[in-house]
Amino acid sequence: MARSSTPVRKAWKSLGWLAAIIVVLLGIQTAGALFWGWSWTPKLALDLEGGTRVVLAAQTAEGQEVTAEQLEQAVAIIRQRVDASGVSEAEISTQGTNNIEVLIPGVADKETLDRLQNSSKLEFRAVILAGTPSPDAVSTETPAPEDTDAPDTEETAAPDAEETPEPEATPNPEPTDGSDPNWVTPELQEAYDAFTCDQIDEVEANIAPADQPLITCDDTGSVKYLLGPVEVDGADITDAFAGQQTGTGGVNTGIWAVNIRFNAEGGAAFKDVGNRLIALESPRNQFGAVLDGRVITAPRVEGVTDQPAITGSFTQETATALAQQLKFGALPVSFEVQTRDSISPTLGSSQLRSGILAGLIGLVLVVIYSFIQYRLLASVTIASIIVAGIITYLVIAILSWREGYRLSLAGVAGLIVAIGFTVDSFIVYFERIRDELRDGRGLVGAVEAGWKRALRTIYAAKGVNLLSAVVLAIIAVGSVKGFALTLGITVVIDVLIVVLFTHPMMQLIATTRFFSSGHSFSGLDPDALGAVYRGRAEFRISTEARRSGASREAERRQTIAERKAAALVAEAPAPETASTDRTPAAEAPSRPPAARKPSSKKSKKSKKGKR
Repeated sequence: MARSSTPVRKAWKSLGWLAAIIVVLLGIQTAGALFWGWSWTPKLALDLEGGTRVVLAAQTAEGQEVTAEQLEQAVAIIRQRVDASGVSEAEISTQGTNNIEVLIPGVADKETLDRLQNSSKLEFRAVILAGTPSPDAVSTETPAPEDTDAPDTEETAAPDAEETPEPEATPNPEPTDGSDPNWVTPELQEAYDAFTCDQIDEVEANIAPADQPLITCDDTGSVKYLLGPVEVDGADITDAFAGQQTGTGGVNTGIWAVNIRFNAEGGAAFKDVGNRLIALESPRNQFGAVLDGRVITAPRVEGVTDQPAITGSFTQETATALAQQLKFGALPVSFEVQTRDSISPTLGSSQLRSGILAGLIGLVLVVIYSFIQYRLLASVTIASIIVAGIITYLVIAILSWREGYRLSLAGVAGLIVAIGFTVDSFIVYFERIRDELRDGRGLVGAVEAGWKRALRTIYAAKGVNLLSAVVLAIIAVGSVKGFALTLGITVVIDVLIVVLFTHPMMQLIATTRFFSSGHSFSGLDPDALGAVYRGRAEFRISTEARRSGASREAERRQTIAERKAAALVAEAPAPETASTDRTPAAEAPSRPPAARKPSSKKSKKSKKGKR
């Protein structure tokens, strides 16, 4: 009794864990539907629901062209941005030689569109001049003091001043670095003085040549700058993350900053610029970080480092958003939204219904096969599939609303394929149990022994399936990732169901009279399976053993291999014994009486016939 009760207790414990998992998943989905605006149905991908189509046009300086390599690099970066925003199943591709087409499932929100339009083209330029955006304002923050002792040029001018030729203006010397004031020609100074921040979009500052000075404003429009050429490019950034700065003694200042990590080349260049600027006067000791033509910050260089931090009027949200954009790399060229419109689904609800219908047909075929092959044991298979379906639906729905996953037709195909993978596990387990029954075990023992043998096979098979899904998810793009995701999810759920539901159910039904008695409709009939022994007894003495008086020890349980070997020995012909005339009668082989009797009758009849 103790032996049979132990598997039963384990079975109820496993079923309890499974019920707890379902309750947790159901609770998360219910809370999302009540408080977070979730729906009970998963989000659909572009091919099933439709979405938003955005065409981005590359913006270049005059005389420059966009290369195919730059477009492909931009496609990879934009895909990372879209995925990071929680939108999955997006389709991004080049269109022609100058555009990128982005297809986003559903209605794209403003944040997603901003990520697409914002090129995050980051440049670091030295500040030459800084002032207010008003044309009448002084051009620098540190104007030269008025010389009160200077004479009035009109009153002291010579009478023949008109006849005196003015000296020719000497051109500015060639600038030596990005912060050299020699960049400021009279024409550039005049343009800077007249510049207002309302003009920033007109001059297309974000596509200004990298080897020329730049007139622009900060992102608030309160300060205008004259910046030198680009000295550090944003493409040299390897990582960026948001965090709060710490002051002296490690005290948190509460100021949000974007920490930047450069590669070796970018870090060395940034450090060289810092060494030059730190000794200059304001505003030439400032290093402006220019994002898409606008200065997001222009801090004074107070220390020399190759791993800087950008500070400004950042909140946690804005710092995190900027860090994500910079982390995924600076686009090689800038883009602007050329067109944006809604698109209808390419497959639509009819194709979704067709996919679901195909899955139902496959499920019905599996049920029919299970009943033919396993009789009422197929009820365990059906119940396992139903429980697996409930868990899979809840997981897909939670991933859809929590992580932005969208179910595509490829994902539906992955769910349909998973039905076959799930049934494979049941078949392996059931066949192991049948092997144990053929070997003479009782049903309770067969369930436990078959489970130990089947579990290794199930783990090996599911490990290969999961590895395939992971590799496919890594190397694939677009909707194929949806197939890989659903396949991987169902593989994990399959193992969970076999361990926490199918095996416990077999442990419970093994104690019922219907299945343990080997009913012909149970699917576990030892006679139908060709078992040598049947029933609940561990050993059963055969009729021949009873006649010969053999003991239970002589009738020990044989394995399948031993029975086959014994059968081969019994069927093998007896070796012929060579005899000669010299063989004594005592050594001659004796024939059985049944064989001698017919021969004696035949000899008598032959004698009568002769008479």
